[in-house]
Formats: sequence, C-alpha cells, structure tokens
Amino acid sequence: MKNIKSHFEMNLHFRNGIFLLSIFLFILVIGYYFLIDYKEPKTIALSELVQFQKQVEGLQNDIALQEKTYTLRPFNPNFISDYKGYTLGLSVVELDRLYAYRNKGKWINSVTDFKKVTGVDDAILQRIAPLFKFPDWKKNRANTVFKKRRKKTKKKFLQKRDLNTVSVQELQEVINVPEFVAKRIVKYRSRINGFVHISQLKDIKGLYPYHQKKIKELYQVSSQKKIKKINVNNAEVKELLEVPYFDFEIALDIRDFIKTNGAISDLKELGKIEGFSLDKIDRIALYLTVK
Repeated sequence: MKNIKSHFEMNLHFRNGIFLLSIFLFILVIGYYFLIDYKEPKTIALSELVQFQKQVEGLQNDIALQEKTYTLRPFNPNFISDYKGYTLGLSVVELDRLYAYRNKGKWINSVTDFKKVTGVDDAILQRIAPLFKFPDWKKNRANTVFKKRRKKTKKKFLQKRDLNTVSVQELQEVINVPEFVAKRIVKYRSRINGFVHISQLKDIKGLYPYHQKKIKELYQVSSQKKIKKINVNNAEVKELLEVPYFDFEIALDIRDFIKTNGAISDLKELGKIEGFSLDKIDRIALYLTVK
C-alpha cells in the first residue's frame, strides 16, 4: 500500500512547464488588456472630445457673430431679414407682407409706408421707427419737398397756419409725421372741440419732440373757440366734466376735496388729491381758474 502513488503527483520537469505556461498566459492577458482593450478606446475618446470641443467653439463664434451683427442700430427697413425681424418684434405675417411688397419691386420710403405695408402694431412702430435709415437720395428729396412746401406756405399765408384747420394729409406732407400720428392729432382735436393752446400737442401719443417743434414753427392756434374758464372753487361736477382732462371720478374728488378743505388759491394744490397727477396742470389751467 505504501508503494501506490497518487495520480495527482507530477515530476519536477512537468511542474516547471506548467508554471512557465501560467506566467506566459498571465503576461498575454495583461498585454491584451493594456495594449488593445485599453489604449484603443482611450485614443478614440480623446479624438471625439477634440471634435466636440471644436463644435462648441464654432457655435460660440456663431452666436457672438449674430449678436454683433444684429445689435439694434439704424437700418434700412427695405432690407429686414427673418432674424432681424424677430429681434425687432415683427410677426411672421408682417414680414411676409413686407417681402411680398418688395418682391413687386416697390420700396418703403417712409414710416407711413412701413405701417401701411406691414400693418405693424403702433407700439412696436414707435419703438423701431427712430432706427429707420433711408438712402441719402430719399433724405435729399424729402428735404427739397419740405423746403419747397415751406417756402410756398410762407409765400401764400405770410403767417403760421391754423392748427385747428390742418388736415391729416398736410401734416404728413409738411411735417412728415406718420399717417397714424396725423390721424391722432386730428381725432384728439375733435374730441376736445379744438385746440386751445399749442402745448396740447404734448397729449398726442407717439408725436415725437422734433415733430412738435416743426409743428410749432409752422402752425399756431388762431381759431380756437372762446373758452370761459371755470372757477374750480365753486364748480359742480357737471361743470368740471367739461374739462377734457377730467373724468367723473376726478371731478367728484375735486369737488369733495374743496368742500372738505376749503377754497384753493393755486391749481397745484389739487396735487394733494390722491391719484391726481400734476403732469398736465399747465393744460388744465387753460380751462380752470381759482377766482
């Protein structure tokens, strides 16, 4: 029994061979992992990262270029791109109207033309109209027409025209105000039964200061109705409602204020009434008195 050998026993040479084979296989596995399975993905990942970084830099450059190109500055309204129209607040429909008009070979030569063609909202037009820049030949032509018209007006009337008789067309041609603003002037004039003083032009929404200046140079209020000023200290609500700047609530507040605090000696004292603004006190004074 002692002479029986185990079938797991190996001689020295065989054990050495197995040991060397194990070392070889271990080195082979490590080499495969680092040289093939590890390094190749690393190279691919780095390449993709570089490409992605270039794309990001390209997008950043495009955005910077767009911001630089489309900063709001004076522009010719005949040439408005889709992006430019978007930054200005124009709708797709309004831009399509402009493009259709231009495709017919027609040109936008004034703010009034732009309003007619696009139908843009007045609030947006007031904001972007000062940025309109027409060609020099258009400016020269407009100046020539204005000078001729002004010279003809001076020759014909020898004095300033009456603001209470001026028409929408005349305001457009002589003062070069947009049609919708000219209509507002005439409509407001009718609502207050004629201008009492030229300072009431301040009440016209959308009428720029330089337009007011031109109107004052060429026009005056010479045919206003005779205004009998109302004594605010003893006026009834019905009488106060005749002032264009008062509604029923304000008229009621004024009457109650004076009844509670007594007569006032200066119209500016009305500023003590809650919600009463003194911004238009100079025009209100055209209709009221304290005596």
